[in-house]
Amino acid sequence: MSIKFFICTSLLALSAYASNTDAAPGSHGPNGEHLDAPASGSSSGLARLPDGSVNISKQVQRRLAIRTVMVVTGEHAHTVELNGRVGIDPNAGGRVQASFAGRIEAAKSGLPAIGQKVKKGEILAYLHPVATAIDRGNQQAQLAEIRASTTLAEQRIQRLEALEGSVPLKELQAARAELISLKGREKAISGSIAGMEAITASASGNIASASVLSGQIVEARDVLFDIVDANRMVIEATTADIKLASQVTGASLNGFPDVKLSLIGFGRALRDGALPLSFRASTASSALAAGLPVTVTVQLKDKVDGISLPAEAVVRNANNEPVVWIKAGSERFIAMPIQYQTLDATTIVATKGLAPENRVVVSGAALINQIR
Repeated sequence: MSIKFFICTSLLALSAYASNTDAAPGSHGPNGEHLDAPASGSSSGLARLPDGSVNISKQVQRRLAIRTVMVVTGEHAHTVELNGRVGIDPNAGGRVQASFAGRIEAAKSGLPAIGQKVKKGEILAYLHPVATAIDRGNQQAQLAEIRASTTLAEQRIQRLEALEGSVPLKELQAARAELISLKGREKAISGSIAGMEAITASASGNIASASVLSGQIVEARDVLFDIVDANRMVIEATTADIKLASQVTGASLNGFPDVKLSLIGFGRALRDGALPLSFRASTASSALAAGLPVTVTVQLKDKVDGISLPAEAVVRNANNEPVVWIKAGSERFIAMPIQYQTLDATTIVATKGLAPENRVVVSGAALINQIR
C-alpha cells in the first residue's frame, strides 16, 4: 500500500511541474512571436503561424538554400513591356522561291531537311519546267522551225565561203551572225522544254522551313526554303505611343536572360495603328525561332525610385497579390505585398511596400510560399 501511495504522489508532482512550465497568456518570444499561440508546424522545423508568417529552422533554411539581402532604395530606368515577334535578319537570312512553274527534283545529296546547315550558292534542288500540252506543242513546233532555219543558214555559209572573194564580205558576216542567233534561240527553247534549273541557297545558315518534296509541282514565286542565321535575329515590337520610340535607351527579352537587344530604329509610318520598333539580338540563342511571339521590356530615359530585386523574389499569395518574403527574425519570415515594375528580363523594381531596412528573400521565396 505504501508503494502505490508513493507512485501516485510522484505522478501528481510531475503533472504539477508540467503545468507550471506552460507559457503564460500573452507572453512573447525573443523575436516577437506569440508563445501561447497554437503550434501548426511539424517536427521538420516548418510552421505556418496564426498571423500568416512562417517559421523555418536554421537547418531547413540551409537545406532549402534560402538567401536574403538587405535592400537599398535607388533610381532606376522606367520600363514598358511591348509585344513583339522574332524575325529573320534581311542581311543574314534568305528566302528561296521558284522562278517558274516546274517539278522538283532532289540534288545528288538529297533535299535539305529543316535545321540542316547550308552555304550560300549550294545546290538545294533542281527545277524542271512544266507546261500544258498546247504550250509544249507550240514550243516543239517553234523548235523544229528554228532547227530547219539553222540548217539552211549553215548551208548558205558554206556556199558563201566557197565563193569567197567574189561575194561581198558583209554578206558572209551577216550569214554567220544569223547562224549564231538561230543556235542561241534553239538552245533557249530546248532548255525550256527538257532542261532544268538548279535551285541554290541565297544565304548561309540553317534551313528554317522547307515545303518541297521530290516530284512536287510548284508554281512561280512559291516559297521553297527559308534560311535563318541563328547568330543574327531581329525582333520587331509595336507600340501605340508614338513618343515612346524616342525615349528608348535599352531593351531585353522576358524569359531569355542571355539575349541582349540593341535598338535598330523605328518606323516612320503606322502599321495597323501601331508604331513598329526593330531590335537586333546581339547574343545568339537556340531558343529563338522565326515567328516566335515574345515580350520585349524597353528601358526609357525616365527614372523611377524603388528597390531593385531579382524577379524570382516575387511570388503570389492566396489572393493572387504579388508579395516578397521578409526575414523578421532568425527563423521567422513575413509576406509583404508590394507594387513593382519590370526592369529587365531578370530584375524588377519594387515601388511600394518595402523599406530600406528590410531583409528580403531573393532565393527560395517560392519554397517558403508553399509552406502551409
